[in-house]
Amino acid sequence: MKPAYIHHIATATPSNSYRQEDVREIMKEHVSDRRAVKSVLHRIYTQSGIETRYCVFDDFKAGGSSRLFYDPDTRTIREPGTQERNDLYIRHSKELFTKLGRDLIDAAAGVEPKDITHVITVSCTGFYAPGPDYFVVRDLGLRPETERYHIGFMGCYAAFPALRMARSFCESHPDAVVLVLCVELCTLHLRFDEKTDHMISASVFADGGAGALVSAKKPVNSPAFEITSLHTALTSEGEQDMAWTIGDTGFSMELSTYVPDIINRNLAELLNPALQKNGITAPGVDHWAVHPGGRAIVDKVQASCEIPDHKITSSRNVLRDYGNMSSATILFVLKDVLSNGITPGDKTLAMAFGPGLTVETGILTAV
Repeated sequence: MKPAYIHHIATATPSNSYRQEDVREIMKEHVSDRRAVKSVLHRIYTQSGIETRYCVFDDFKAGGSSRLFYDPDTRTIREPGTQERNDLYIRHSKELFTKLGRDLIDAAAGVEPKDITHVITVSCTGFYAPGPDYFVVRDLGLRPETERYHIGFMGCYAAFPALRMARSFCESHPDAVVLVLCVELCTLHLRFDEKTDHMISASVFADGGAGALVSAKKPVNSPAFEITSLHTALTSEGEQDMAWTIGDTGFSMELSTYVPDIINRNLAELLNPALQKNGITAPGVDHWAVHPGGRAIVDKVQASCEIPDHKITSSRNVLRDYGNMSSATILFVLKDVLSNGITPGDKTLAMAFGPGLTVETGILTAV
């Protein structure tokens, strides 16, 4: 069976960013007047492992104009409805999807718009039709017969099903060139309330996009990844601990404090199939690309698998500089792995978690 390769990874963020310490003070001011809640918020944000996050609104910046969550004239918090949030999602996500597609084509040696055969878009933070797949084809001048697919509402692990689809297309059609594009605008669903799950999700989620160009042709430029194997599994617990539902005031993101422990209890059983299929053990993995859903998740995976610090650096780098951008995040991590001295033949174990709890893993070989 002909292998499929990730030729290039592109990333993009909105132009607006906030320092985590500034967001901490904003949340302490507006979530509650109770001293105990302010103390909890201070601890959550200070221990998050995050320094910077990007978002599409500038409400809390001097001279900010978006006024989605904050009215500077009355100095009060707004609670926008789902439509208002989704309208911003439509505008900003289109820009990021198109930018990522263009950047991938420009960066891939010998690839032109006419060569793209499939477009797979991924997002769980908004909806519109025709969808982002349509606008990518139209705005990048791709062939009208380009096959289009959209993966929606799967959460933080959704880049893996997209890569699995891309690999299948390449195995079936050796000339296939696939764009996988993930864009998430998680901060549009920010909530200012005292519910613990909401305070935790507000402290980690951020906005960003990432994409990969996948083809059966061996990459001209190095380093790149061969998609060696991909695996999916469900834990026997945690269905209610990581979940998204749609409400009248945006999407409600549940991120329980129990998630790191659930992952830790199930990790060995979930990783064994991927490791055994590839004839390696955890110590034999050269690089770990763990989705940084939060600092505690990375800590639990590192401790459970006894991963040396230098093998999991990329996950902590992305958490520090960007936060959790849902499905796009793992591609940020893999791009960081590629940029930090990877050697041909190195094995990277990529891993992401999402609603269910679903655990997706993949073995990628450097070429």
